[in-house]
Amino acid sequence: MVTGRTTYRGIAVLTALAVVPVLPGTVGVASADDVPRYRTAQGATAIEGRRSASDAPPLKPGLHTDSIRRGEQKWYAVNLDATTSAYFSAVAAPKPGTKVRDYGDKLTLTVQDSDGATCGSEARPSFNGGGMAYPIADYASRRIGADRTECQKAGPYYLVITREGQATSGSDAWPLELDYLNEPPLEGNPPARPGQGTWSTETPAPRTDTTKRRAKGGTGFNDAGSVATGVWTDRIRPGETRFYRVPVDWGQRLNLSAELPNATSTRSSAFLARVLGLGVYNPARGAVGEPRFVSYTGKPAAAKQFTAPVDYGNRFGSAGAVSAMRFAGWYYVEVSLHPDAAQYFRKGAELTLRVDVRGTAKAGPGYAAPTSDFSVTPGDRDAARKGQTAQEAGKSGTLLTVAYAGISTGVVLLVGLGMWTLVARRTAARAAGAQAGAGGQASLPGQLADTTQQRPQNTRFGPPQGW
Repeated sequence: MVTGRTTYRGIAVLTALAVVPVLPGTVGVASADDVPRYRTAQGATAIEGRRSASDAPPLKPGLHTDSIRRGEQKWYAVNLDATTSAYFSAVAAPKPGTKVRDYGDKLTLTVQDSDGATCGSEARPSFNGGGMAYPIADYASRRIGADRTECQKAGPYYLVITREGQATSGSDAWPLELDYLNEPPLEGNPPARPGQGTWSTETPAPRTDTTKRRAKGGTGFNDAGSVATGVWTDRIRPGETRFYRVPVDWGQRLNLSAELPNATSTRSSAFLARVLGLGVYNPARGAVGEPRFVSYTGKPAAAKQFTAPVDYGNRFGSAGAVSAMRFAGWYYVEVSLHPDAAQYFRKGAELTLRVDVRGTAKAGPGYAAPTSDFSVTPGDRDAARKGQTAQEAGKSGTLLTVAYAGISTGVVLLVGLGMWTLVARRTAARAAGAQAGAGGQASLPGQLADTTQQRPQNTRFGPPQGW
């Protein structure tokens, strides 16, 4: 099903990718300037957050771009109803090579009502990749529910984003991408919180498929390459972060493994403490736990993640990795390679991504209104199986729609032409018969009557009247 929001995002991604070509794997030692930067959505609306609630700009559902400096706080105003849950995410994407401090440089996101009360818990995405700059993201929300007491009324609210950091990290502005998503209420009663005993927390072994397919990682959420269950390969440069997306339905969970091969050169034997990072984000760009970075010594290394099953009731638990698995849709996989990896991979590394969508998809909780953001469609699964980027999936959908439209139009025209021809011939036959009865010569079977003087009305430019 194609919705207005889906079309908007598809156009944004197509436009962005048409302007900025996809860069292949490195062919030399990559500097920070060579590493692709995060691509914001081309169709996103520019907005400038203010320093206080009194002059905060209105934030509408959809994608927006802004920037934020160290020590700065920005306010955005939103009007919310009393039935819809709202999610507000922020992606901070400093330029590759930017100096950042682990856990010291971060964002804080909160949603507040007009009385200054905080709605739910705050989000605090930060860096933890050994000083590597990569996109960090998370959301704050105003959730409607019988288990909540605060922020349940309709009225004015505010999204507040603060950037914290050390003086040594510099004051350069970080690009921000904001996403405002609405989640419809349910038709019936919400499901209960699932018990942890209903699913295993033991990480299973990664997939060992012998067939490997080529993945096309993107720079961020907007151009992430699609992947499905299986083993995928891609190229990644030192200092680069690549994004992938995988559809995960209700009742399903993700078992992921991102792997580096052994180093083929013996020029380095350094121990690199945090080199390969793996993070997961839900359809609202909420972090599913923290990205996990693993060390590297020249031997094969793997960063792994195993999520809880997707369940509406996960939101009723404590905040964290389980709570983030609260709706179906496209989940995003973020893989980062520290710049220090150039000691081993001067020309980039072959990345192996093992994806295992475990569990049988089940029916959703039953939203009162359609939502393409929190569902999985057959088209999503097809795009994932084919390894299509959002650009390719958008083109395929457009071409298919045009093809169906063309076929339908052609069928209508052919049927109309056939009926028109049939009526015209019958009219001509009746005219010829009348002429023959008056002493004229009738046409023989199989011959066309001479209708030069008795052309049926309206047959020159269209079907006869009354058709």
